[in-house]
Amino acid sequence: MTLGNRLFHARKKSGLSQEEVAGKLGVSRQTISKWETDETLPDIRQSKKMSLLYQVSLDELIEFDPDIREIQQIIDRTSEETEEKIDWTKAWGRKYPILLTYQQEVNVPNYAARLNQMLKELKEEYGYSELDTFLVLKDILAKVWKDSR
Repeated sequence: MTLGNRLFHARKKSGLSQEEVAGKLGVSRQTISKWETDETLPDIRQSKKMSLLYQVSLDELIEFDPDIREIQQIIDRTSEETEEKIDWTKAWGRKYPILLTYQQEVNVPNYAARLNQMLKELKEEYGYSELDTFLVLKDILAKVWKDSR
């Protein structure tokens, strides 16, 4: 996605028109259009003003991905009560079918015992709550996965 495309999507997500953005930045509507069509580039000051206007960091604006932002907003709005109702294995199983079948193949109690020991060690060593301990272990597993790729 080009910078112009990112600017366009960030503006749309913010519900602002080119005219409104132009007025707030003190430039013409045509300037906004040129930025969004990659004819020209905004300077760093204008980019920073747009990031504030669109309520995203400058890094996010430069690498703006509307799908990721939408997902983040949904996560932020999801209550704990709703999360409790979701069968995450079934939900992710649509994308990763192994989640629906591994229980018949894997010695789950064996791995669960070993993971429980790791959770216990993390909790005792760092004084994390139960939830924080699970989140830390999940993040460690994600890092191992990412590093192995």
